[in-house]
Amino acid sequence: MSDDKAGFVLQAAGFDELKGWKDDDPSSLFEVMEACRSQVTGTKPYRTGSLGLSTDDLLPLLKAARNAKPASASEARSFFEQNCRPFFIKKLDGGRGFVTAFYEPEIAVSDKLDSTYRFPFYRRPDDLIELDNSNRPVGLDSSYAFGRLQDGEISAYPDRQAIDQGFLDGRGLEIAWAKSKVDVFFVHVQGAARLRYPDGRKARITYTAKAGHPFSAIGKLLVDRGEIDRANISMQSIRAWLAAHPEQVDDVLWHNRSYIFFREAPVAASKAGPVAAAKVPLVAGRSLAVDRLIHTFGFPFFIRSESLTHLDKGRPFQRLMLALDTGSAIVGPARGDIFTGSGDEAGELAGTVRNDADFAILIPNAAAGRFG
Repeated sequence: MSDDKAGFVLQAAGFDELKGWKDDDPSSLFEVMEACRSQVTGTKPYRTGSLGLSTDDLLPLLKAARNAKPASASEARSFFEQNCRPFFIKKLDGGRGFVTAFYEPEIAVSDKLDSTYRFPFYRRPDDLIELDNSNRPVGLDSSYAFGRLQDGEISAYPDRQAIDQGFLDGRGLEIAWAKSKVDVFFVHVQGAARLRYPDGRKARITYTAKAGHPFSAIGKLLVDRGEIDRANISMQSIRAWLAAHPEQVDDVLWHNRSYIFFREAPVAASKAGPVAAAKVPLVAGRSLAVDRLIHTFGFPFFIRSESLTHLDKGRPFQRLMLALDTGSAIVGPARGDIFTGSGDEAGELAGTVRNDADFAILIPNAAAGRFG
């Protein structure tokens, strides 16, 4: 099955063609698949991406998983072999897929503004509305999913610079304040964080909306300016550059006009990941952010990258994952963001992931017939 407009083709394959498949243990996916089943049957189905795979296509797999009790890695793989067919996602330009990674930072905050804690995380403003083709103003790009409603008129919402310079001051939207504008920026990029208050209390915030402007990668900006070599770009090298050039921090951060708003979320068990776009907790190393315009949450993807070795102690990354999140920078059919977990160690793992990868989507048997 091909989608010339989207620039890719699905190529039917056998599980024996998935290099590394027999070395994987997808046992940890069954718990989160049950969470997905509960979400889509008890709350609402996931939105169908342009590939055309729907929640109804996914449900037979989720229901079968509920009754599966794999006692070994082999039995877990056999479940997917019996219930799905794999399809390689092949880009028509011949290029390979690409993966990055994200994590849930833990950050020191205060619930009071003072000379140390000065940079806020904001709740969603009440004048921020969702846009679609029925209400998007003429001239506002179709990529804008949010806008501002004021006096009956809809317009683009103020961007990162305007908000940093005080647009939301005095509206009582602050959840907490952090010590560093750079820390706040990177929480925006990650989309969630654990908050640590001075009295030891812990809380959690997660994405709820954004101002609507397109995401612009500051790493690309610094590469284009010749500040960081392309081969060395990472979260760590970007942070180091910003620390060394404090007078340029605003200019660089404001290049990314996108601005994220948060909601307070329950602090679940310490090992549970944040609840992301699919409304289920993320599982470290098994949760993938995908392009939501193309793909549908809950579907399994087998990802292999022979150059990505630091996540698996020197071995190539080759794992079955579930599509459970999305992000402004995750664009394309074979583009993924790997969730590495929570805290500083997870951040160190995530920060240097920029690797070519092969993507295969596993489609439940009943739906697979539509794709070849």
